[in-house]
Amino acid sequence: MVLIKSVNLMVRFLLEICALIAVSYWGFKTGQDMFFRLLLGVGTPLVAVLIWGMLGSPAAPYRLDVPLRIGLEILINGAATLALITTGKGSLAIPFVVVIIVNKILMIVWEQ
Repeated sequence: MVLIKSVNLMVRFLLEICALIAVSYWGFKTGQDMFFRLLLGVGTPLVAVLIWGMLGSPAAPYRLDVPLRIGLEILINGAATLALITTGKGSLAIPFVVVIIVNKILMIVWEQ
């Protein structure tokens, strides 16, 4: 069971990386010129990392209470899902959301 729980934590980490990649991809596809593509492609995931690192991560210096932290998770993962949909990668959005939901349920059940 310890191995399965460890795999679930690894999946969570990979989902966070996928979310960052999705918003970065959106930024690079959305910008009108090279400057704005770089700004959005690098800046958007950077802002997400900073917000999550300051407020949501287990080691966050100003960690939010559970309801607000779940709201932040929904906001970040929702932005990644919308990024996939708006860039024509909607077929990736559904499995992404399903894995997020299953992962979150297991994290709650296993108190991770």
